[in-house]
Amino acid sequence: MVVNKFNRRNFLKMAAVVGAGLSTTGTSLFNLRNMGAFASVGRAGDYKALVCLYLGGGADSFNMVVPRSGSEYQDYTNTRSNLALSQDDILPVSPLNIAGVEYGFHPAMANMKTMFDEGKLCFINNIGTLRAPTTKEAFFNEDVPLPLGLFSHSDQANQWQTAQPADRLIKGWAGRISDLLHDTNTNQKVSMNISFNGTNIFQSSNGNVEFTVSNYGVTGLTGYGGMYEPEPWRTKAIDDMLARSYNDPFRDTYAGVFKQSLESSIEFQKALDEVPEFTTAFSDSYLSGSFKMIAKIIAAREKLGFSKQIFFIDYGGWDNHDELLENERYLLSEVDNAVFEFHNVLQEIDMLNQVTTFSMSEFGRTLTSNGNGTDHAWGGNVFAMGGAVKGNQFFGEYPSLVLDSNLDVGGGVLIPTTANDLYFAELGLWLGVSPSELTTVFPNLSNFYSPGSQAPLGFLNL
Repeated sequence: MVVNKFNRRNFLKMAAVVGAGLSTTGTSLFNLRNMGAFASVGRAGDYKALVCLYLGGGADSFNMVVPRSGSEYQDYTNTRSNLALSQDDILPVSPLNIAGVEYGFHPAMANMKTMFDEGKLCFINNIGTLRAPTTKEAFFNEDVPLPLGLFSHSDQANQWQTAQPADRLIKGWAGRISDLLHDTNTNQKVSMNISFNGTNIFQSSNGNVEFTVSNYGVTGLTGYGGMYEPEPWRTKAIDDMLARSYNDPFRDTYAGVFKQSLESSIEFQKALDEVPEFTTAFSDSYLSGSFKMIAKIIAAREKLGFSKQIFFIDYGGWDNHDELLENERYLLSEVDNAVFEFHNVLQEIDMLNQVTTFSMSEFGRTLTSNGNGTDHAWGGNVFAMGGAVKGNQFFGEYPSLVLDSNLDVGGGVLIPTTANDLYFAELGLWLGVSPSELTTVFPNLSNFYSPGSQAPLGFLNL
């Protein structure tokens, strides 16, 4: 045996990959390998979770947050033309830190308006990928390095998930956080990163593979062990196969890993099944179902042994080069309902202050219409929700929507005035990343921020 180059740890990692291809279990089973018994006591008082809602495709966020008064609204309608919302339809909001300009939300965001008004939701405006502070002049003179593959879906999605705008990487910033904070969990056998979209870059790390669930819980083997249409004969056949002793040490180890993973997946699902039904009503949408499952996992945190977690939902459909108004109305309605339901259930289980939900999207979209939709752009708006959020406020600079402004590099493509590194860094600090570790997690952060007494943006109570 080649002990030094191919040790047991490396083999277990390899077994997880191979096994995922041999069954429908995906990563969920194999992230539970060697788990043994679940921890009976978690550190509930220290519990914190980030919930990332990724709006895949590039959300047109300048129809989410809209100026609705005077010359600012006129500039908006002139620029957006047939994509502009009617002034009467825009839901008025009054940010505590904004004077002189009236703003409002898209009419499909009534619940988010309520949360905003109640101080539980904020927006960070004109945010995007930047390698360094960038002006319009520097952009055209090529005096400043730009993010790799600017306006490309794949590149910009990668950079929002890795926080490294100069490279194409496969390790994400949530993964790097898990490498630092995973040890804070009593349960050391299950990753703190929980994915509703399988393997992803955002949660990929050097040491902890994301744990995959669905809206129904653990993605286990159909028919095995009482899960998903139980079939006793199937359970017995699999158990018999896994109970054998194999002369090949690799096969023998693989069988042990697989068996322990199956058993542990059942225990994980059992913990979820024991969560009492919520009084909060959830709609039937896929997105609402995902948030409901997150709430169940949070409610089971003590039994599962979690103190720190990061959840990831990729909710796509935002690449609307056509039929923007119709599609956005539907998508925003889904988001609005799901986030509000999640807010309500967190209040029900008394965990609103311990959970921060935040949005990402690979880029904003052009202010100008391409006929019936918009094209890829740069700066956009994101939101954060939770008890720790300094709600009823805007953070970052809401830009002028006049064409050919000092931020417009053509066709309503806006240079971001806030680097997404600042957004990520504040989320990381809140979760428990130390100031001294920020640049390890976010290597590009030093171009915009030096860790100190002042928060990167100030939208969270740290």
